[in-house]
Amino acid sequence: MKRVTLSKLQKMKRNGERFVVLTAYDAAFAKLIDAAGVEVILVGDSLGMVVQGHESTVAVTLEQMVYHTAMVSRGASQALIIADMPFLSYSSNAQAISTAAALMREGGAQMVKLEGGGVVIERVTALADAGVPVCAHLGLTPQSVYKIGGYRVQGRDPRSAQAIVADAAALAAAGADLLVLECVPAPLATAITEQLSIPVIGIGAGGGCDAQVLVLHDILGLTPGTPPSFSHNFLAANGSIAAALSAYAAAVRDGSFPGAEHTFY
Repeated sequence: MKRVTLSKLQKMKRNGERFVVLTAYDAAFAKLIDAAGVEVILVGDSLGMVVQGHESTVAVTLEQMVYHTAMVSRGASQALIIADMPFLSYSSNAQAISTAAALMREGGAQMVKLEGGGVVIERVTALADAGVPVCAHLGLTPQSVYKIGGYRVQGRDPRSAQAIVADAAALAAAGADLLVLECVPAPLATAITEQLSIPVIGIGAGGGCDAQVLVLHDILGLTPGTPPSFSHNFLAANGSIAAALSAYAAAVRDGSFPGAEHTFY
């Protein structure tokens, strides 16, 4: 099979077909995820928490992201690979382009992801003008966890909800190709998904998005402590990791995940 392309994801949105996104950090899991037919692999800076044991994603470096992205790109031959741009690696347009170049040239990513609205809109324009495919990220932005005061649902009051709507439109206009919405009320995420022409990927954003993404360790029950309320352990009811990955993909496509218990209102 050929590599999944951005044009395929855009076509799936137009056709009302959900697609599946999952994180990976090494070649072995990337190969299993590929075999399950997952369309997109996100090499997330979530590796700082689930692999490295940090309390947030802030400690992850560009060198580490390139290292893990390269491993994933060697394991997956079909999924489109998105790599997170780590904390403070896109503080200027020039730095953003340099970071993207490293993740794509050395890591093998086909797209990069960055968090936030505001000044990040200028970064998206610069990257798009340079020919870099961009995934934006709004709502709960983990790199800003210390600024926003913890892992909290965003957009619950009218003012913050309208700010997310405005940022989403501005990011798409600036050249973002995909958008992740994390931990926002489902009605807000659904409205943004319907308004934008670009595909929207939800995590803790309800079932009205074009796609869903979860952290690999969460769906396999490997994350220490209490798992996020928006996630689900797909390994518990399946006999193998491969079966769990396939069950996750099937649940996203048929709309049974996320359910009401995984959703904020």
